[in-house]
Amino acid sequence: MKKMLILLAGLWSATALAGPRVELVTSLGSLEVELNEEAAPKTVANFLRYVDDGSYDGSLFHRLIPGFVVQGGGFTSDYERLPTYDPVQNESGNGLSNTTGTIAMARTQDPHSATRQFYINLSDNLSLDGGRRAGYTVFGKVVKGEEVLARMAAVPTGMSLQLRARDVPEQPIILEQVRRLPEE
Repeated sequence: MKKMLILLAGLWSATALAGPRVELVTSLGSLEVELNEEAAPKTVANFLRYVDDGSYDGSLFHRLIPGFVVQGGGFTSDYERLPTYDPVQNESGNGLSNTTGTIAMARTQDPHSATRQFYINLSDNLSLDGGRRAGYTVFGKVVKGEEVLARMAAVPTGMSLQLRARDVPEQPIILEQVRRLPEE
């Protein structure tokens, strides 16, 4: 019986389908992320809507806190806010955690306010997970391009008067193109 369970578990994991993959071509190199439609279906659909309409192309990673996160997708290269679709329902209780290399939705204090901005965790940020309160929805992970994240984390940051924010990369990190990759 034990051998049968092990065999079935092996077959199930071997046939488990990977989620959609998206390439983020940045001014510092390319990242590839695998999205988890099973754990965060509404969030993945929301993110892919922006990917498919091309509106991430030419946007910025406008916030960088080394050892924490790099955040982008919400501003043009001139620091103008990009238009958004309606906010997506928070799915932070999905079992995924804000660990190094995961991608999650940025939001305001309102748990259901995430629209287009996302961030990539540069370290384990478990304090961003849900629990007694709603956390930040993780919806995928970086599967290629970890060295690009290291280059991003090394970019000096400062204050931006135009954006009225701290932790803005002094050298713009541009999302040149964001596209779905063909299914394998």
